[in-house]
Amino acid sequence: MEESTLWWLLAGATVGMELMLGTFYLLMVAVGLAAAAVAAHVGMPMPGQIVTAALVGGGAVVVWYFIKKKRPGDPSPRADRSVNLDVGETLLIESWNPDGTATVQYRGAAWTAIHRPGVHPSTGMHRVAELVGNRLLVDPL
Repeated sequence: MEESTLWWLLAGATVGMELMLGTFYLLMVAVGLAAAAVAAHVGMPMPGQIVTAALVGGGAVVVWYFIKKKRPGDPSPRADRSVNLDVGETLLIESWNPDGTATVQYRGAAWTAIHRPGVHPSTGMHRVAELVGNRLLVDPL
């Protein structure tokens, strides 16, 4: 069996595992294995093929890690509009209690609203940012 065929089979098996597990990192490893297959096609000796697979695959994993680290994460389910339909709705806060909460009428019931830490509470219209237990975390408009 040709060395390049072995590399292509390993790359295909890695892509298959990636499809079952759903991680993007295995796809980067498969790119390294495919690079080793190309190196075998051009006649590079086996140690060079292994180094090529390690450098390309490992480098791709490191690059993807830093790209993923820079991107903001998904919002928590408490702040996701597709999970909580209250997120994004507006309400009127007429006064704040000394403990940093406010009682508001929302959806026909009395709710407790809280503000973000470090934000000075103000009266007026607010937007629901997320649900924290049975309290509405609000941001001023």
